[in-house]
Amino acid sequence: KDIDVIAIATAGAVNNENTAVIGSTGNLVQGYYTIDFQSLSSKRVFIENDANCAAWAEYKIGASKGSSVSVMLTLGTGVGGGIIINDKILKGKSGAAGEMHFKMYPDKRRKCTCGSWDCFEAYASGTALKWDAEEALGTKDITTYDVIEGVKAGDTKMLEIFERWQNDITTGIIGLANLFDPDCVVLSGSMGEFIDPKKIEETVNQEIVTSPTSIRLATTGNYSGMIGAALLAFDEVNNG
Repeated sequence: KDIDVIAIATAGAVNNENTAVIGSTGNLVQGYYTIDFQSLSSKRVFIENDANCAAWAEYKIGASKGSSVSVMLTLGTGVGGGIIINDKILKGKSGAAGEMHFKMYPDKRRKCTCGSWDCFEAYASGTALKWDAEEALGTKDITTYDVIEGVKAGDTKMLEIFERWQNDITTGIIGLANLFDPDCVVLSGSMGEFIDPKKIEETVNQEIVTSPTSIRLATTGNYSGMIGAALLAFDEVNNG
């Protein structure tokens, strides 16, 4: 009875009214997008895409604080994204903007989990690193953890595999930086801790045609989605 609003960070695209999921991802239960969230409580129920929420948390209290234009990439099993333009989340006409499924290659090299070919997620995610290793070593019997442990041990082959993966991430960031001219690009997620932000930043700024940007690691941690959802919902209540 003491709360004003319930805030939910969710997978899937969320409409611009922050009331419904308009498209769910393949790893969610069937019919997830039909849930009537408002029926769960007599209080206002505010929902937003989890990556957008994480981007907002970084913008308000984290790595991109003070940056009016920023891009955040969540590197995990897949790749999530949130884009802040002039101090607002870029939502698009329906609420689905910011999905990191732009094409990296035109010739159908690798199928993405979304069903399309050669999406950024298929080359920049933790799953992609495993696929890189499988292709390079000719075996399915390898995990992302094996690659990371090999990198830490200085294994030449694992270092080459990791370098290929990080280069694909860099290529995607170059495109995003050219499109949005951000103050910074923030990298988060379970795989974000393994990349070299300074190396990526140097390459990106050598190749982009927009003004220089910075590559930063996220600071709000595993609860960034929850924090961002709460901050967004709190703003709506105060401004509404």
